[in-house]
Amino acid sequence: MAQIVPFRGLRYNTEKAGKMADLITPPYDVIDDRQQKSYYKKNPYNIIRLEYGETRAHDSKEDNRYTRAQGFFNDWLQQGILYHEEKPSLYLYEQEFTENNNVLVRTGLIAGVGLEAYSTGTILPHEETLSKAKEDRLLLLEHCRANFSSIFGLYDDESFTVEKISRKYKQFAPVIDFSDENGETHRLWAISDENDLKAITDFFRRQRIYIADGHHRYETALHFHQQQSALGVNKYGFCLMTLVNLHDPGLVVHPTHRLVKNIKNFDRLQLAERLKHVFTLQVIELPEVDRGKILADELHKLKTFSSDYNAFLLYLGAQKLYRLLHRRNAENGVMLKRYSFHSPQWRTLDVAVLQGLVFEEIFGIDSDSRAGGHHLTYTREEEGALAAVDSGEYQAVFFLNPTQVKEVTAVAAAGEKMPQKSTYFFPKLVTGLVINDFSR
Repeated sequence: MAQIVPFRGLRYNTEKAGKMADLITPPYDVIDDRQQKSYYKKNPYNIIRLEYGETRAHDSKEDNRYTRAQGFFNDWLQQGILYHEEKPSLYLYEQEFTENNNVLVRTGLIAGVGLEAYSTGTILPHEETLSKAKEDRLLLLEHCRANFSSIFGLYDDESFTVEKISRKYKQFAPVIDFSDENGETHRLWAISDENDLKAITDFFRRQRIYIADGHHRYETALHFHQQQSALGVNKYGFCLMTLVNLHDPGLVVHPTHRLVKNIKNFDRLQLAERLKHVFTLQVIELPEVDRGKILADELHKLKTFSSDYNAFLLYLGAQKLYRLLHRRNAENGVMLKRYSFHSPQWRTLDVAVLQGLVFEEIFGIDSDSRAGGHHLTYTREEEGALAAVDSGEYQAVFFLNPTQVKEVTAVAAAGEKMPQKSTYFFPKLVTGLVINDFSR
């Protein structure tokens, strides 16, 4: 079902560009202004100048972040800072990291993936997208005609077919091998043997691909391909993607928590009373001493409820946590009434229940308000979120369990999209290992 395209990857010449650790960044959408500046300072050839260039006061139609990215890209190609692989290849990618004091390795396949409309059922999304982000990515693609960062895709193979085919490459030294500022190790092997490429591409013809991260980039790439095809240009029919097996032991999902602000007539005591009509509430004392440890313990305990309950922790200040439990039931009255047009798989999601029963039903935060960011902020901070409520910057924080991978694929297979910021696959794929340059 899925079309896999070997391509002549564009990679850094480290003899001219410098160390790989100084050239890469996380994906553009998790980089804040401070980080952007730091990547600019790290190395004059850091990928930040291509993937997520700075805006400047004098920006104009002729001189802006996109035209500058185009200029840097052309210059680096001419200078030999970037060079193309000799043969069309796929790339075996290992990302080694630490999670809860355990060393894990996540293995992926970096490939070109044929672009298809979601309606074909071959490439499936799981989250909603925002038009503004797609406009940004489209302008970058129009100017540079390249994919600088990889979309994160998932596929389902209990037999580990790709892993078995590519295992022999690990006998040889990787073409890229380094550790980054976060202590993560990145290893890359180029697969160019024709028999291996055929075996891998044949295997994926029987696979669906679920987009884990990078929906904006995928939809932008598809739009650009359709736009160019209408003009008779047919070379943009695939995009850069890293494919990870759903059964990979290094596949980790973190939660994204919700901070609430700007709710009129907000009263925490009244809120607790209203929540009692929907959830089972349990109060947990959270004294200043050791509250980080207490919160961590409670978040760990929260996971034990996930099989039977939509479970959350709520902090409203006053050194008290509330555990909220709501039995998982797709036919729940309020959820069924409010979201009857959604599938049972969607209606039982933690993020959906929180959105429907609290944010919409109690706070009145509708879809436009969520998109505008006036009432909700998303965070992976834990103790920092408590401090934000204590300071009065926010009125409440809801802590969530991680969305399970099986929920991601079930919702996608049902033809649905999750609410925004439902998943955070950890660690993020890095940008700058391999570039897909459409000029080759």
